[in-house]
Amino acid sequence: MFKYEFPGLVYRFSPSVGEYRTLGTKALREAFLLDELFIPGTISLVATDLDRAIVGGICPTSEPLKLGAAEELRCRYFFERREGGFINVGGAGRIIVDGETFEVGKGECLYVGRETSEVVCEFLDTADPAAFYLLSYPAHKRYPTSFADRSLARRIELGSGETCNERTIFQYIHEEGIQSCQLVMGVTQLESGSVWNTMPCHTHFRRSEVYLYFDLNEDDQVAHFLGQPDESRVMWVKNKQAALSPSWSIHSGSGTASYSFIWGMGGENQRFDDMDGVSVRDLK
Repeated sequence: MFKYEFPGLVYRFSPSVGEYRTLGTKALREAFLLDELFIPGTISLVATDLDRAIVGGICPTSEPLKLGAAEELRCRYFFERREGGFINVGGAGRIIVDGETFEVGKGECLYVGRETSEVVCEFLDTADPAAFYLLSYPAHKRYPTSFADRSLARRIELGSGETCNERTIFQYIHEEGIQSCQLVMGVTQLESGSVWNTMPCHTHFRRSEVYLYFDLNEDDQVAHFLGQPDESRVMWVKNKQAALSPSWSIHSGSGTASYSFIWGMGGENQRFDDMDGVSVRDLK
């Protein structure tokens, strides 16, 4: 209903702010859930009309994987008119950007700017291969390729054990960190015993967002809440699956165990605190 298949690229069209209220479980998942991003030995790319984002999973195994041009993008190479952030959610790996090599460990971030012509992803350990998550948006200006590990991220500690949302935010791509045109990106890690993220929740009309959940055990899931505050929906999400969030939608989750997630945004501005808060008592 909301998906079109092209060679090497899947395109998702989002339901309208009114249409989502009529969706059942299957249609809701088809519209907002990316459930097959990480396939060993392949590059999986999903394009969406939400600020023209492209979400990808790159899993090199027996040989390196090169991010080339997609015919549907009408470009000579993927980053000709785009920027993107890579965060590794697997074992140790490396990314070669126009001949420059970056070793990217789990939870570390690499930003690649517009006009980058070649990106190659490689694994370092066959027993624990890398799994690179990619979030890309159109870019009007070139910013330099930049790498950051956890020590270089802005670290923010939020929540408490009493409210089951004790967590640490690692901001990588933001106004005072790695520079970009419109991409904002980082990782949130929940402490053991905490399950709630982003509660109280919010919307931000000026940009869309994508959540990738990871560090979940096989038997655990996250209940991801979406929709308008006065009529929300729930979607169950497994390890290394992503949820799309339009500008009008809340985006919050509660897991059956603690977990981590990558948040990434694109739109009109890069202010991390540009959000319209929603009181818990107003949620329906």
